Amino acid sequence: MATLLRVSRLPCLPPRSQFGGGRLISYSATLPGGRSPGLNLLYPGHIPTSPLQKALLAVGAACMALYDPYRHDMVAVLGETTGHQALKALRDQMRRDPEGAQILQERPRIQLSTLNLNKLRNLPEGSFGWEYAHFLDVNKVSPDTRAPTRFVDDEELAYVIQRYREVHDLLHTLLGMPTNMLGEVVVKWFEAIQTGLPMCVLGAAFGPIRLSAKKLKVLTSELIPWAVQNGQNSRCVLNLYYEQRWEQPLETLREELGISPPPSGWTGRTQSPNR
Repeated sequence: MATLLRVSRLPCLPPRSQFGGGRLISYSATLPGGRSPGLNLLYPGHIPTSPLQKALLAVGAACMALYDPYRHDMVAVLGETTGHQALKALRDQMRRDPEGAQILQERPRIQLSTLNLNKLRNLPEGSFGWEYAHFLDVNKVSPDTRAPTRFVDDEELAYVIQRYREVHDLLHTLLGMPTNMLGEVVVKWFEAIQTGLPMCVLGAAFGPIRLSAKKLKVLTSELIPWAVQNGQNSRCVLNLYYEQRWEQPLETLREELGISPPPSGWTGRTQSPNR
């Protein structure tokens, strides 16, 4: 843990800087007084860690995430320290897909600084952009709440997991799921099937323990089968250049991806009554 403590004292790098646009960039951290810790950082904010350090971080993050599923910082650490193989598989899927390869090359980001929310709000009702802006407004969430990547020791894979985080709310929009615990568990089941990330599997498996008996019945009888079926049948959601699809009707986008509408009783925008 001594190395971790030394790393934690490094000066903070800009957490929202762009990844290298497809180019490998090495950042050399410098301590106050011009002293170098001898670390080559692969991207701004990168914290190199050994396998043992990753394991310790993963255990601690898993415990905290299970105790409080809304600790998104701990969920982020868990994803970064356990997801190497899954991220490689996702990266390879993106490389094989023309749209996914374009995303890897151009490195778009979904943040308030890159979105024109007023423009999205003024799109026709039912368009993907309008539905996404409506989702953000109704649920009072912001795309800027996603944690920056820290512990992935590969620049390209670091972008892949950052992209996964930033499209999470877009998946809520596509699936018609709210941001309460029930909605989050449903999205996690979909993401677990789609991505194979251990943190998604963990969230899907243990998230339901906090639900009431009524919601658990709805989850197991209706929502999990629907989420699993869509996760298996739909196109890889990281291969969609969402920023170029704002004007597309949500329903046609779902059809293109192979995602069926939510089960009856879900509006597709907010949580319906009595759920």
